Amino acid sequence: MIHLEPIGRDEYDRVAHIRVTPEQEPFCGTIAGHFASEETGCDFHAVTRGALPVGFFKIDREYPSRFDFAAEGELGLRAVMIDRAEQGRGSGKAAMLALGPYLARHYPAAGSCVLTVNVVNPAARAIYLAGGFVDDGALYHGGRIGPQHILRLRLPKLAVA
Repeated sequence: MIHLEPIGRDEYDRVAHIRVTPEQEPFCGTIAGHFASEETGCDFHAVTRGALPVGFFKIDREYPSRFDFAAEGELGLRAVMIDRAEQGRGSGKAAMLALGPYLARHYPAAGSCVLTVNVVNPAARAIYLAGGFVDDGALYHGGRIGPQHILRLRLPKLAVA
């Protein structure tokens, strides 16, 4: 069973073992690189199978100030990685299917989440689409590795108890 959970910047040791393939690294970076970054407005999250972290992602609360295609109040999904030993087991798709309700609980003011995925990375794009993200056909041309699809996920509104 795949779960998502917040992790602190002081929990590097919990996720330090996560590695993607060398071909994927230019798209998502490395765990060490993300923890070394001084970037503000980003929260870290783990993808877990049982108690073991098998993936990592960042939620960027300042995404609209970094990218003009993002709307005010929209969250940015960045640095998504599933450990190479875990890939092919459906963990990425399960994580993306769980993402909407998870973000709605942890970021209740947000109405949507946006990401970019490189046009030369159709496998990742397919996982995001299977997880509920929608591609409106727009491309972002400011990426380091060429054009990127812009995908959005509408977050569910949770009932207030």
